[in-house]
Amino acid sequence: MNDLVKKEEPILPALPTTVLPAITELTYSLGIPREVLASAEEIEYAWRDLPRELREIPPELRGELVARMCVAVSTGLFDGAMNYAWNAAVLQLRQKIRNFGLPVVAQIQQRDFEEKHLLELQDSQLLELCLKLNIVDEDGYFFLDQCRDVRNNFSAAHPTLGTVNDREFTTFLNRCVRYALADSSSPKGVDIGAFISAVKGPRFNDHQGQIWLQRLSETHDAQRQMLISMVHGIYCDPATAEPARLNSIDICGSLRDHLTSSMRSELINNHSEYVAKGIEDRHTASLQFFEKLGFLSLLNESEQHVVFSRATERLWNVHNGMNNFYNEPPFAERLLELSQQGAIPETVQDQFVQVVACCRAGNGYGVSNAAISSYDQIIRSFSPREIATLIRAASSKDTVLGRRLADVSNCRKRFIDVISLIDIASVPSGVKADYDKFIKYYS
Repeated sequence: MNDLVKKEEPILPALPTTVLPAITELTYSLGIPREVLASAEEIEYAWRDLPRELREIPPELRGELVARMCVAVSTGLFDGAMNYAWNAAVLQLRQKIRNFGLPVVAQIQQRDFEEKHLLELQDSQLLELCLKLNIVDEDGYFFLDQCRDVRNNFSAAHPTLGTVNDREFTTFLNRCVRYALADSSSPKGVDIGAFISAVKGPRFNDHQGQIWLQRLSETHDAQRQMLISMVHGIYCDPATAEPARLNSIDICGSLRDHLTSSMRSELINNHSEYVAKGIEDRHTASLQFFEKLGFLSLLNESEQHVVFSRATERLWNVHNGMNNFYNEPPFAERLLELSQQGAIPETVQDQFVQVVACCRAGNGYGVSNAAISSYDQIIRSFSPREIATLIRAASSKDTVLGRRLADVSNCRKRFIDVISLIDIASVPSGVKADYDKFIKYYS
């Protein structure tokens, strides 16, 4: 558990008793009204509120501009203080872009972007770039853009349209601090070209995989979403070599629990595009991608039906083929893994339940011992509807399961193991009588 870090509020000195009278004497000596400058009350209130805002600025960012801002506030020069605060915010936003990586920005912008280009950006362009890089979010962009407008029209940077009072200055400072100065850290961009080249290259070793995972974790959500979408595309490309597919799964699998709803939505959109365009090979690969990540529940029921139906049919074919006792385990394990990703689609439940029950009860020659643990885990997780399907299938001579139980004594004995895996509290009332008969008769 991380300890909460309590931020220390800077203790500013009291305003010298000479400052406020000096302002009055200055305006008198110049022959101008005292009201053209901030009132003593406004200065006192602004000075009183200043430590609360300074507390949010990391010590390493309380530099020369912040000191000048404080001096300006102490004399009521709020227009000058705003300019200093804004300049400090702009410098910090530029530094965040440098930390992100100018070469990566160039990749995203698809044009040259070096230090000179960064310095040549107008403030409005700087904010737009920060929003694009997710250095500031939409709220931050909105409020900082308002600050930019206020600074241009009411600060000492340009001839002003009017004056601001202590509350307006404090609000301005609060937004500069909150959205630009409060956090000295910043996300680091991932070199897109190097990342894609690495994924498409030889199989990752442990160290290489950890490095790329760290870089992905240090960047912001928007770039992470873009890169994960690219990785999904690489996996689904029929021309992709198997090492690259495995690299793709390694990357996305390690980030699985940290994918935001937006990232998952992007993957679903990409998958749906393959369906809409009828790109069958990419669609099939995408289904495998979702299956391996444990994201089948994100797909619609018809898509899930296809995956479960194919896996169930393959197990059944192996069960009825040569050397089935040796060949069943991997197919049983795959079906178990699928079943653990969410509810079985109702459209495939009958097929799913009967195949699992038949394989677990076995045939006249026995059962695949190595696959029993997989079957048992599946059966323990049967829903009440699936339990009802099992009992009805076992009670009917029109099903393979029913005929095996009627004709093969060893199947009946193994079926006792099957129904003993079911919690009696989960047995629906509609099949409770048949369930009791099985328990009594086979026992």
